[in-house]
Amino acid sequence: MVFSSLIFLFFFLPAVLLCYYIVPQRHLAVRNGVLLAFSLFFYFYGEPRLIVLLLVSIFVNYIFGLLMRSPHRKIWLTLCVIFNIAMLGVCKYLNFFISAANSLFGTSLPLTGIVMPIGISFYTFQALSYVIDVYRREAWPQKNPFSLALYVSMFPQLIAGPIVRYRDVDEQIAQRTHTASVFSAGIDRFVYGLSKKVLLSNVFAQIADGVFGRPAAELTSPLAWFGAIAYTLQIYYDFSGYSDMAIGLGKMFGFHFLENFNYPYISRSVTEFWRRWHMSLSTWFRDYVYIPLGGNRCPARRHIFNLLVVWGLTGFWHGANFTFLAWGLYFGVLLIVEKYALARVLDRLPRILTHVYALFFIVIGWVLFRSDTLSYALDYLQVMFTPSLTADPLATEYLMRFWPYLLFGVVLSAPLYQRIAKSGAYAVLRYPLLAVLFVLCVMSLLTNSYNPFIYFRF
Repeated sequence: MVFSSLIFLFFFLPAVLLCYYIVPQRHLAVRNGVLLAFSLFFYFYGEPRLIVLLLVSIFVNYIFGLLMRSPHRKIWLTLCVIFNIAMLGVCKYLNFFISAANSLFGTSLPLTGIVMPIGISFYTFQALSYVIDVYRREAWPQKNPFSLALYVSMFPQLIAGPIVRYRDVDEQIAQRTHTASVFSAGIDRFVYGLSKKVLLSNVFAQIADGVFGRPAAELTSPLAWFGAIAYTLQIYYDFSGYSDMAIGLGKMFGFHFLENFNYPYISRSVTEFWRRWHMSLSTWFRDYVYIPLGGNRCPARRHIFNLLVVWGLTGFWHGANFTFLAWGLYFGVLLIVEKYALARVLDRLPRILTHVYALFFIVIGWVLFRSDTLSYALDYLQVMFTPSLTADPLATEYLMRFWPYLLFGVVLSAPLYQRIAKSGAYAVLRYPLLAVLFVLCVMSLLTNSYNPFIYFRF
């Protein structure tokens, strides 16, 4: 079940809201129980067999959290990290390593048949953040196992993020208020995110899948660039749309999740881009990997090493494929170059030039991310930079069919909505606009079965 599905919009969400708000506000523990039960059902609906793994993760990390106050807490923390990384490694990466070994050494080791649980990367990182925060004495151990279970499995952010830090929501689990204004803001944010996913991302996905689904030898430079730009817009509106929906759903239940995207495509450098894109993941790696490695408070060689380790892990977190590893290292190298060679140059250049510079390298990075194999990515990039002397009829067809969506996609990637939302006219037109957007989303879901979910690999 995904947020952009009719069963979620017309059955699951109304049911959980009804059951949640039937319970009086003074009985917050009961409301938390309702939310937990529906969250577990939400995951069970999509992963009936693998929900056991989620429950095991919750139970084991609950025990480790209690042990973080013992005299041997360093040992317990080490065991906790090993457990979580081992669980993630077996479920997500074991088959990858087996395939890599077979390719390198000519062996024929059988694959495991393990199916990767949806959202395992997200809930494993959340569980780790809880235990580490308790270890660092930045949070108290949760004595109520159901409260911890709610934190890890809360359905708004369970399968697609954002990665919610325990210390950001621990007090909200125990005590939070529900107001009509916050609930209304939640609806606003959810519909906005749903529109980004259904009305924009799904359209760009048709272009990107159509282009990347063709052999690189059949592509021309205009078509390859068109596909890369389409995917650049698709992944932004898909991922930021899901984050908007998660934040909106959180507000409906009284939770305030931190922002995950801040208009990343207006960035003037790759460094700025990563301060604006998937901020919950960036800060997680910063606080739990980069800083413990030494951060930037070390000699240049060590700092470069730290950046490469963090970005190699960031890439690998996204999926068990060499393309993701290459994508992570690609951005790691760009960040190093900007830090040690380009920072002063970029500061002096006109804004438009730095903006074009950042977008150019971001688009190239998304080609690595989208490609199924590293060899295909390299062939695709070669086509992009091989001038074509003739027009491509398919690229022309895509442009004629989808130019309004491309225009809207480019315009709305800037903080336009933010400015409109603050205007007096929006206050008057808010509810009619939300109603129109919601109806358009429902009509699209009813008439178009193409509704890809890109987080299966996460």
